[in-house]
Amino acid sequence: MNILDTAFGIHERALDLRAQRMELIAQNIANVDTPHFKARDLDFKAVLNETQGSLSTTQSGHIKSAAAQGQGDLVYSIPFSTSLDGNTVELSVEQAKYGKAAAQYQATLRFIEGDISAVRKALRGD
Repeated sequence: MNILDTAFGIHERALDLRAQRMELIAQNIANVDTPHFKARDLDFKAVLNETQGSLSTTQSGHIKSAAAQGQGDLVYSIPFSTSLDGNTVELSVEQAKYGKAAAQYQATLRFIEGDISAVRKALRGD
């Protein structure tokens, strides 16, 4: 196993999941006026927990769940107030989710930057 394959640990997978969640939230915002559109979100904790479980497999050929393979556990958002056209997207809620998701994405990037810095120091012999 190559050391660079495991250098970033769970942060690499977390970054992928956070990006996928931000895409879903952006799709929700884009469809705020689409009749009968159902707002979706990613159950980040459930997917990450499944991914962590898959990291402890003893063989690379072991069966992984669909969520661990990147498809994710999509859940439908329950709106605070109902809409007459059946759309469950609430713009202010989705915008708040997106802002929080963007901050979490940046935090995960900072963890990866720290890991990269540690690898650089190890390669230089510092």
